[in-house]
Amino acid sequence: MKKINILHIITNLELGGAQKNALDIIEALDSARHNKFFISAEQGLLCERAKHLSEVQVYFLPELKRNISLWKDLLSLVKIISYIKRNNIELVHTHSSKAGIVGRWAAKLAGVKVIIHSIHGWSFNDYMHPIVKRVYVFLEKITSWITTSFIAVSNNDINKGIKHNIGQRKQYVLIRYGMRPPVEAYQEKKKEMLGVDESLPVVGMVACLKPQKSPLDFVRMALALKKQNVDAGYVSVGDGILRKETETLIAKENSSKTIQLLGWRTDVEKIIPLFDVVVLTSLWEGLPIALLEAMSCAKPIVAYDTDGVREIVKDGINGFLIKPGEINSLANKVKVLLQDKTLAMRMGNKGKELFEESGFKTADMMQKIEALYQPT
Repeated sequence: MKKINILHIITNLELGGAQKNALDIIEALDSARHNKFFISAEQGLLCERAKHLSEVQVYFLPELKRNISLWKDLLSLVKIISYIKRNNIELVHTHSSKAGIVGRWAAKLAGVKVIIHSIHGWSFNDYMHPIVKRVYVFLEKITSWITTSFIAVSNNDINKGIKHNIGQRKQYVLIRYGMRPPVEAYQEKKKEMLGVDESLPVVGMVACLKPQKSPLDFVRMALALKKQNVDAGYVSVGDGILRKETETLIAKENSSKTIQLLGWRTDVEKIIPLFDVVVLTSLWEGLPIALLEAMSCAKPIVAYDTDGVREIVKDGINGFLIKPGEINSLANKVKVLLQDKTLAMRMGNKGKELFEESGFKTADMMQKIEALYQPT
């Protein structure tokens, strides 16, 4: 059987769901049936993992940036076209917004017949300026004309795309993330490693410190609970452009011993099992892997009621859903779970049950993806 030359493209390799998924797919693809290629900017904590992928040719493209830059975007387009032609790429699979637009047009201009795009949450959202949103919708709409298939990780993303006339329903395929089995937490002085007293419960969030994730709301929630004399430690895993602003708020409230910012970590899978309650304050989402990881570890969740979040968190069943921005409600639900350990355990176990029933397995994900990869 002739091998298919397949290229995956993503903007950068920060520690996020889209990045993990892209690397998981290219790594799991059968090397006996595919020649595997991968393009990204050399930026992010997952670069080391990419460099050590077995049987994958990795090309780091420095011009590939998240922010719009006409010159760098054009240069990225030209370089990707050249790379595709040089390596006789037959199928291109893009991830993330910038790589999704530039990569798909490069594939089209290079003559690639099968072009697939994974939607890890759309490039536009309701918090954008209306004019900016219309530009992003327009770009997604015209790029859908050259897209063979869309892979959506949530039904919300499918409905949102169709609502904005991005492609046709027949182009969309729902393929949930394939997750690795949970690992054991650190065993000795585990909470101390997070900067939390061993006797305290831990409320944690895994998210980039950027506007989408609204990390300041997590801090405000922790401060509200502190004022209510709720004894707990608060841990945020992740980094980003709001780091300084987040640190300033924590310092202003003299809460540096209560709220820990761990930054980027490569051991997230060992940290989540140490949390007693998992929080997510995202304003919009595709399907947050951090919450899937929490469910696989039987952790109760308190999250903002947004997009794909409501597809995995069932209010009152495996956690609580809160209207975005309602800090007091967020704090009160976390307080309930911290004070009612029986309820917290029941919700956590139900979350694990829902996770296992929903089939977030790598084998299932890859079976569906490889079906899209068959030559036409």
